[in-house]
Amino acid sequence: MDFKGLLSSISKTHVLLQQSAVNAVNRHITLRNWLIGFYIVEFEQKGEDRAKYGDLLLEKLARRIKISGLSETNLKNFRRFYLCYSSIGQTVSDEFQQIIPIGQTVSDLSKPVVASVSGNRVSSPIKGVTVAQYKKHIVQLFASASFSHFTELIKIDDAYKRLYYELLLIHTQPSVRDLRRAIHTLSYERTGLSQNKKLSLQEIEKKIKPAQAADVIKDFYFFDFLELPQSETIHETELETALLTHLEKFILELGNGFCFEARQKRLLIGDEYFFVDMVFYHRILHCHVLIELKVEKFVSYHASQLKSYLNYYEKNCRTEGDNPPIGILLVTDKNNAMVEYAGATIEEKMFVSKYAVMLPTKKQLENFLKKELKKYKTK
Repeated sequence: MDFKGLLSSISKTHVLLQQSAVNAVNRHITLRNWLIGFYIVEFEQKGEDRAKYGDLLLEKLARRIKISGLSETNLKNFRRFYLCYSSIGQTVSDEFQQIIPIGQTVSDLSKPVVASVSGNRVSSPIKGVTVAQYKKHIVQLFASASFSHFTELIKIDDAYKRLYYELLLIHTQPSVRDLRRAIHTLSYERTGLSQNKKLSLQEIEKKIKPAQAADVIKDFYFFDFLELPQSETIHETELETALLTHLEKFILELGNGFCFEARQKRLLIGDEYFFVDMVFYHRILHCHVLIELKVEKFVSYHASQLKSYLNYYEKNCRTEGDNPPIGILLVTDKNNAMVEYAGATIEEKMFVSKYAVMLPTKKQLENFLKKELKKYKTK
């Protein structure tokens, strides 16, 4: 082995085992979430005091359990995941045997709970697919998908349509974003309408890149399961990271009452998670200031995205005595800098005058961006 071979061996070993570790964590996340869904359904059907909780079961459970990531929305997803993929318990029984609680057996997890189960045997939910074929398919799917992939699949009610995306996932190993894009662009419908279905599917597969370890680590379930600080695990571009770090210092050095609150603040909107680049609270204006940085030219959805974050803060984070939240959008390509304020409607004249004095001006922010970009280009 020469030096070049040594480098290659170390690099390949690192990548292989890193991916293996990520896959192992993902499998356990999926198993945990399936089990939670199973326990919820079991309680709903057989729980001694189930009538006491009724429709408020998941709300009360989320409030009492106090485990990161087990929000009411996620508990609903876990329940739906179990109902949609109840056969997972029988296809990965060896893994369940090692992790299920003491006093419970694998057979307990295979008891008939939903319509797709008959006796102690799982029937294929898809007409024309045998039980053996379906079990093999589920094993391959379980090995290929993270739980975030499953959260996209369980939104699909049609079994054949879901099977199409399951097969696409097994064969192409897409990131969650690519899977979501394939669903939203109606690739199933387009393939069905195409005269040359094989060619159409090949064209779709060409556009999907296999997910890398970094794509999976961005998965918010990964953060919650391992209790990792998100600011250290969300991967950003080198330029964006540098700009955000320097912007934080720049804002704080301006003084004027800025209190730093969070980087990459996670918001649950509907059943999806979004991240605000930077959040401050202004102790003089008595309002939150949300900052979004886009290392690209302005497009209309940037403003719409920030506006949705402001609406979320207005509804969920604003307390008595707070003024409406204010949003600052910074957009840049390597030649220009643009700053937009996207604040809520402000009627009080006193607050308007404070707003103008206390916040950094557009010129200050523009000069900051230009200076930082120039510094970065000379490296």
